[in-house]
Amino acid sequence: MDKHKPSDEMIRELDNLLSKLNAMEIVASDDHQKNSVKVMRALVEGQIHSINEFQHLKKAIDLLTLQLFDVQNKVSN
Repeated sequence: MDKHKPSDEMIRELDNLLSKLNAMEIVASDDHQKNSVKVMRALVEGQIHSINEFQHLKKAIDLLTLQLFDVQNKVSN
């Protein structure tokens, strides 16, 4: 099983997809194509947001863990 890509790399790839979607929207010839691009853009932006939120959650868990160790040390002493 392959490892997950680093979040920076995933965001870079998603940013590249957004650029391609912008280009697709410019050359779209009808409303169906333009609406399809809008849906794809919303999905890609949602994925970027999810990755960013996950990073925030990881930081919060790290801070909480440090606080728990501090409390444990204070109780032990």
